[in-house]
Amino acid sequence: MAAFPELAILRTELSGDALAHLERLAVSWRLLSDLSFSDLLLLAPLAHEDGHRFVVLAQVRPTTGQTLYVHDLVGRIVDEVERPALARSWRHAEVFEGDANILGGKERVRLESIPVRYRGREIAVLAREAPTTSGRRPGELERYYLEVYDRLVSMVAHGSFPFAREEVEIEGAPRVGDGVIVLDADGGMRYASPNAVSSLHRIGIHAYTSGVRLSEIGFDEAAVDTAVRGRLPVLEEVERDEASVLVRVIPLLDAWKPAGALVLLRDVTDLRRRDRMLMSKDATIREIHHRVKNNLQTIASLLRLQGRRVDSREARTALAESERRIRSIAIVHETLSREARESVDFGQIIKQLVRLVEESVSTGDGGLRFEVVGDAGELPGELATPLAVVLNELMQNAVDHAFPHGEDDDAVHGNVEVRLQRRPGVVDVDVVDDGVGLAEGYTLASGQGLGMSIVQALVTGELGGELDVSPGDNGRGTRFHVRIPFATAAATKVVEPS
Repeated sequence: MAAFPELAILRTELSGDALAHLERLAVSWRLLSDLSFSDLLLLAPLAHEDGHRFVVLAQVRPTTGQTLYVHDLVGRIVDEVERPALARSWRHAEVFEGDANILGGKERVRLESIPVRYRGREIAVLAREAPTTSGRRPGELERYYLEVYDRLVSMVAHGSFPFAREEVEIEGAPRVGDGVIVLDADGGMRYASPNAVSSLHRIGIHAYTSGVRLSEIGFDEAAVDTAVRGRLPVLEEVERDEASVLVRVIPLLDAWKPAGALVLLRDVTDLRRRDRMLMSKDATIREIHHRVKNNLQTIASLLRLQGRRVDSREARTALAESERRIRSIAIVHETLSREARESVDFGQIIKQLVRLVEESVSTGDGGLRFEVVGDAGELPGELATPLAVVLNELMQNAVDHAFPHGEDDDAVHGNVEVRLQRRPGVVDVDVVDDGVGLAEGYTLASGQGLGMSIVQALVTGELGGELDVSPGDNGRGTRFHVRIPFATAAATKVVEPS
């Protein structure tokens, strides 16, 4: 089924600001549905048919009552024989009430047809459909809800609802069932629903008398004044004594003049408490990563100091390699300490790893060039850490063996390229150099170095992946290929790139 704008453009004469007005209505009309305990349908006449047939552009079901339509009606064509009130409202620009058969059935329903006006002309029809016999026992709540509904319907017919400012439905915003206070034109309380009274109690307001202003019972009226003066809804949160209540004020207008206000209240105390707990948890996790990173950097610094005090060249090299490995792990924890997420952008990690390896070799006078191609997307920390160590080892391996220094340690020249690719089911990583190439008879099994032993243990053991080596591009240099299956990645919550 086509979306609202596409359906309207394809089947009706609606466009531009008039269509935007109806879209705003479809965003905010749940309020009308809940206040009237009824299903609402938004219909527009088919193009060039003079109101003989209408198309259903949108529908909404009440959360305060039972729906008549469990199936979707959007896109359905309704003619004036099925709903004569629709054609009458469209042609005469008036509200009509009566009975009709339910769409697609024989059950009778109460129907109210309201013309939707925008800038002085009718652009659509709003149909309210409700059972002929209500299961609710009428009382004070029902009476005030329907009274406010009638006021809002008159605003729809006048063109002042929905409001001119484009709105979006805010997740968690108060709804009718959360709590309702009805204010008269002078700001006095006419009615407060039981849920609204409970919300007032939550923030320490226990006095409620019909006719008094909100300020007289200790409730700040700033949001009400702003909404009424600006003739636009206002949403704010009231916090008091560790309790939080979300307040939405909707001005009620009579020919653009303020005639009262509808105040919706939602107790969000428990929700905010959970939010604070989650924020505290995220902050704690980030702090842990930060401390781990600091400790690893301290260890790396100690190894560097120790390396300066030993005379053996082999010992200095071993300490330098250990320092580098620790720093590669610290890079992942540093990234995780900056973000309140369990995953990291591996592109940021690889850039820092390249800089780390570049520090170990002179790049002056040409030197070695490192390049990163492709993207692995976001990876969880438990996967990013071993993969960072693997890449660090493979790049350092290229520095040490693909471009051996001469006897005078002259600057070496060459290229090392890291290729990352995310495909369905696997993450592929290649480290390719254009150096001296593989020694004759070299295999992964024959590699005795500590670095390659670490790489094989991490790739095949911890990551459950595959590792192979082959000649590089055009048979020159060396290519190490790492493949990590998504079966492993899924188990560690790999995030697919968008």
